[in-house]
Amino acid sequence: MDHSDANLLKGHLDLLLLATLERDPKYGGQIIADIQAQTNGHFTLREGSLYPALHRLEKHGWIAGTFQTLPRGGSPVKVYHLTPTGQHALRDKREQYERFSAAVRGILGGPA
Repeated sequence: MDHSDANLLKGHLDLLLLATLERDPKYGGQIIADIQAQTNGHFTLREGSLYPALHRLEKHGWIAGTFQTLPRGGSPVKVYHLTPTGQHALRDKREQYERFSAAVRGILGGPA
């Protein structure tokens, strides 16, 4: 991912994280892997940007995390899930993104 892609990702990171957690609860490594897989490797999150974003979303009350021991064993990991407030925030962010995307497509000449 080049620098301009990183800036675009930063502006939409909350939306991507909330949408990823909408499907099912995940811990940090799963979130990173899911976003990378679902974007065909276009977006690769680093822990240094992921965890501050997760803490920010948790502070807003949009996600909640609980420590769980995974079936593979090892130390417990914090597994995050979307809260009802987070579901509402996700709907709002999706609508904002769709309006933004339609406006950009209007300028670029694509289907609005």
